[in-house]
Amino acid sequence: MSKRFGREFYSRDVLEVAPRLLGQHLVRIGPDGMKSTYVISETEAYRGGEDLACHASKGRTPRNEVMFGEGGYLYMYLVYGMYWMMNVVTGHEGVPQAVLFRGLREASGPGRLTRLVGVDRNFYGEDLVLSDRIWIEESGSTPDYTAGPRVGIDYAGEPWKSMPWRFLMNL
Repeated sequence: MSKRFGREFYSRDVLEVAPRLLGQHLVRIGPDGMKSTYVISETEAYRGGEDLACHASKGRTPRNEVMFGEGGYLYMYLVYGMYWMMNVVTGHEGVPQAVLFRGLREASGPGRLTRLVGVDRNFYGEDLVLSDRIWIEESGSTPDYTAGPRVGIDYAGEPWKSMPWRFLMNL
């Protein structure tokens, strides 16, 4: 039986959590009570106020408030007025960090991922440690992965756009 990750897993630095999520199981209980399990295959790390690609780099706002709390909570935001992005907050209270879920074995791309899983703004602030509708379980595997630059953040400039903080599971 798989074990749900506890608070201590998420309370580490984003650069430890992001690659460790690869190969783990994202579990979702749908509105109909059906359980779906997905394999996390791609993540990106966003590391606090100094990371100009991170939403927290301009300070605390109503949009990013959850990022300033303890690890394990979902940070959801909308891009292009149509795609929800799902992130999990990592680290300790007051140090805003988050991992963007970029892909699942079952869906490539963060917008496709959230549509497949069925998550939106109603999941903002959801606690992955205690939630009865979404969480992450250990799969027992630690797959090989490739690290490279994050996607779509040219606005952040160097060195941030070239940081190898995108993690892709080798299939």
